[in-house]
Order: sequence, then structure tokens, then C-alpha cells
Amino acid sequence: MSDPARFRYFALALTRIAGSLGAVLGVVLIARADSWPPKVLGVAIVLSALYMVAVVPRALAHRWRSSGQ
Repeated sequence: MSDPARFRYFALALTRIAGSLGAVLGVVLIARADSWPPKVLGVAIVLSALYMVAVVPRALAHRWRSSGQ
């Protein structure tokens, strides 16, 4: 029997891990870039990854809480 709480916990954890890895990728891109376009791309990746880590788990938790299950 599958427990929905267990699935939800792992979904939140994987979302946070993926966002953290994206932020690390952006920082590496910023550090290794020689010109400014890749650096701008790295900053955009870092900002979007941080947004993902901050907002997506809360949105999922709110959606699951309000679904009535």
C-alpha cells in the first residue's frame, strides 16, 4: 500500500535538491565564464533555482493541504 505522505515528502525533498543543484550549476557557470553573456546566464540560473527552492515546495504543500486528502 502506497502512503501519499511519504510520496509528498520525497517530492518536496527532491524539489529542494534539484533547486540546490541548479544553484550550484549557476555558480560554477559564473566562476568559469570568461565573457559576460555566460555570466548573465549563470546569474539567471542561480536566481531561478533559488526561487524554485523557496516557492515550489510551499506551493506544493499548499496545494496538497487544500485538496482535502
